[in-house]
Amino acid sequence: MNDSEEQPQRSDFIRDIVTEDLASGKHETPVTRFPPEPNGYLHIGHAKAICLSFGIAEEHAATGARCHLRFDDTNPSKEESEYVESIQEDVRWLGFDWGDHLHFSSDYFESLYNWAIHLIGEGLAYVDDLDAETMRELRGNLTEPGKDSPHRGRGIEENLDLFARMRAGEFADGERVLRAKIDMAHANMNLRDPVLYRIQHRAHHRTGDAWCIYPSYDFTHGQSDAIEGVTHSLCTLEFEHHRPLYEWFLSHLPVPCKPRQIEFAKLQLSYTLLSKRRLGQMVDEGLVDGWDDPRMATLSGLRRRGYTPTAIRNLCATVGVTKFNSVTDIALLEHALREDLNKTSPRRMAVLDPIKLTITNWPGGGHRETMNAVNNPGDPEAGKRDIDLDGCVYIERDDFMEDPPKKYYRLSPGGEVRLRYSYCVTCEEVIKDSAGVVVELKCRYDPDTLGKNPEGRKVRGAIHWVPAADAIDAEVRLYERTFTVENPAAEDDWRTVINPGALQVLSGVKLEPALADAASGERFQFERNGYFCVDSKDSAPGKPVFNRTVALRDSWAKKTKG
Repeated sequence: MNDSEEQPQRSDFIRDIVTEDLASGKHETPVTRFPPEPNGYLHIGHAKAICLSFGIAEEHAATGARCHLRFDDTNPSKEESEYVESIQEDVRWLGFDWGDHLHFSSDYFESLYNWAIHLIGEGLAYVDDLDAETMRELRGNLTEPGKDSPHRGRGIEENLDLFARMRAGEFADGERVLRAKIDMAHANMNLRDPVLYRIQHRAHHRTGDAWCIYPSYDFTHGQSDAIEGVTHSLCTLEFEHHRPLYEWFLSHLPVPCKPRQIEFAKLQLSYTLLSKRRLGQMVDEGLVDGWDDPRMATLSGLRRRGYTPTAIRNLCATVGVTKFNSVTDIALLEHALREDLNKTSPRRMAVLDPIKLTITNWPGGGHRETMNAVNNPGDPEAGKRDIDLDGCVYIERDDFMEDPPKKYYRLSPGGEVRLRYSYCVTCEEVIKDSAGVVVELKCRYDPDTLGKNPEGRKVRGAIHWVPAADAIDAEVRLYERTFTVENPAAEDDWRTVINPGALQVLSGVKLEPALADAASGERFQFERNGYFCVDSKDSAPGKPVFNRTVALRDSWAKKTKG
């Protein structure tokens, strides 16, 4: 990890179970897995599951513990190799490694097919000809039992024949399915003869055209865990009602081991949309510029925006692991981010909305003086950087006010401020264009004020600046929260609560020369403006683009209260 220190991981009920299983001798070493479906990019909600499963393996490394990265790739209509690659990148970015244990459920298609045949042979599965709508109608609801399919009584030989012909490609998509024969009156809807196989004449991202029938997620998941020797199968709470089905399959199949499924509450953040389907809609509908758009809650979007893996891991450690669903205030994540960035980000000066300031009494002849600026107040070993002052600088437009209120400590006509790390200047003249817009300030400097306050007068204001002659031109993108309400998923249409001010693009920004060679993804604190990073996609030599990761303090709370 290249970022600052992480929060220690507290114990929780899942870690207690793992510890007890090791102490009792039930398991010699824990084996966990993170099993994403490669049908989209990971979002920050997945980070909790990643940190939990990989974290447990790290904590028990002395026993040989491991965590597998397994792609449950059973739906070729939605899965792509792009998603496989992005997921691997995200897991690595968070600081975890699966070693030799990269797996795909598609590797087990033949075993799963044979286990389906086993269920048919035991009279526990049948081929059904019902269409999806009729099947749904016969399934019943929470208060009414389901009704048997008219094909439920087919004999074993007929079912074996039909299933083999399904695999051979004789039938069209949706014409037949294979279902488990469990109990159509069961109180748990998941056990009402769930579908095991569907027909899809579609190429798979790994197996190509080798298959035209694909197993369901429920049928695949537990058996894949068993094949890999997983001991603790950790899932979020929505899988709690699927656990009886998970266990039914393991009990009725000749699997090599029987993993234990344990559920925990997922990470849910306020002002955030955490749904791969809806995030995919944002991409498909052009509401953002891709899965890695910094307005997205995807890990790739957060990475591009400048978030650190340490901040995300610290958030997961702080939130902890429980059985109770709750919403975490996004301010907690932003607090963890600021704490990390404050320790790790070099200080630089940038002027987002520049106005020219000319020192009229500056010595002529191209006179330049070197100012010493602090790199990082939190790290004395970081040293200092030099910035040349030649009598003409840019300052922020909002650091000047022509008719200021009382207790205004920035620059105004006749007022005095310090140019940060430099001299005190007094504004003597304001130059405006034909539209009345201030374009230049004429000031005098006091050569005796370098590094000290002038005697006999108070100078409370200090403003940042960039030397005009050496300034770097840049584009800066200011990001705010993407949604205007705490729970956008609860809205009738989440599109209506997208924050129109979530992105503001500034051109003509002036940066100090030390930022000329900033590398892609490098993070900085722009003094008094916030934390920024070099955009990894659009920034180019001579045309830098910086993304604001987060402001120096939470201004959103003040906006919403106001």
